[in-house]
Amino acid sequence: MTHLISLRNFYLLACLLSHLTAYSQGNMLCVGHHWTEDEANLKMKEFATKWDDQQSWQERADMIKMGIIKGMKLDQMPKIEGDFKTRITNSRKLDGYIVENIVIESFPGFYITGNLYRPSDVNKKNAAILSPHGHLKDKRLTHYVQKRCAVLARMGAVVFAYDMVGHGDSQQVDSHKMPIAMLLQTWNSKRVLEYLLSRSDVDPERIGMTGGSGGATQTFIMTALDDRIKASVPCVQVSAHFFGGCVCESGMPIHKSVHHQTNNVEIAALCAPRPMLIISNGNDWTHNTPRIEYPYIQKIYALYNAEHKVENVHLQAEKHDYGYSKRAAMYNFFAYHLKLDSGNLEWSPTVNEDFVTILPEHQLRVYGESNLISANALIGDEAIIEYLELN
Repeated sequence: MTHLISLRNFYLLACLLSHLTAYSQGNMLCVGHHWTEDEANLKMKEFATKWDDQQSWQERADMIKMGIIKGMKLDQMPKIEGDFKTRITNSRKLDGYIVENIVIESFPGFYITGNLYRPSDVNKKNAAILSPHGHLKDKRLTHYVQKRCAVLARMGAVVFAYDMVGHGDSQQVDSHKMPIAMLLQTWNSKRVLEYLLSRSDVDPERIGMTGGSGGATQTFIMTALDDRIKASVPCVQVSAHFFGGCVCESGMPIHKSVHHQTNNVEIAALCAPRPMLIISNGNDWTHNTPRIEYPYIQKIYALYNAEHKVENVHLQAEKHDYGYSKRAAMYNFFAYHLKLDSGNLEWSPTVNEDFVTILPEHQLRVYGESNLISANALIGDEAIIEYLELN
């Protein structure tokens, strides 16, 4: 009888701890417009008092980085190296670039779907660029993502455009709103990076990453975590008061713990002293960037004597997108910092995108009758979370 009571008490205690952990994590979330703009302004001033030289900033940076890793449970992911089980299909040679459909394994039973854009000249080492996208059902397939990737490929970069979980061909989850979307997307980015580094046609010292909106969130988080990203362009997302409105941006406690509080400005600043271009506009949560976010990040770059490596292009009359003027700024930035070839793009001073062939959506999809999803694929949130055995 005593034994049964102790087991029951143990079970109740375990349940209580589980609920307390869930509550604690939920209480640590900073979601959407977590602060007003006035509050965020004061918070940035408060954060600035916590460091005054490179050493004190590095200590804070290490704390922020660990907060991201622990908050999204990145340290609990399986140890995997190589073995991408790569499947490349439907290769098409176009005007100065090649487009291919690609699937690689993220972890056993879970797959990353996308398109690979690469230069037509296959006999040289190229830069490589990770190209995540923002929130739209089939955004990887849109004409503007195709243009962005094709131009970079013809400039001399191997570009991997890959789906958000639950979007495009990445349909193994029940929906994009699944609880660990942030973890899966960050892990996918890590695997994409490692895949690109494994290619014989990629120069490991010239790796960039860029995305807009939710793709920018993926960009500055991945850049913060991995120094192998050498240059970064987050577009229309770095904000002091807005933390991202989707579970893939703020659904796990990466901004706050019992030990610290931070925001996306400081996470983006973890790029220092590597080159970074922050693109902002006047009609979303980045409208304060020239006055609030960018000056803070500049001061951090100054600690490394690297002020010349961080830039802000602010387009006051524009909106929340990754439109042509934003892409043109990004092309220039990567051309300089990743040593891309800008000579064949008719700079005057704009970039000609007219050569890009916009392919129909069905040609860019990775799965079809002749290329089915692998038989070992984990299907559904429960199966994926159970496989990962997350605490």
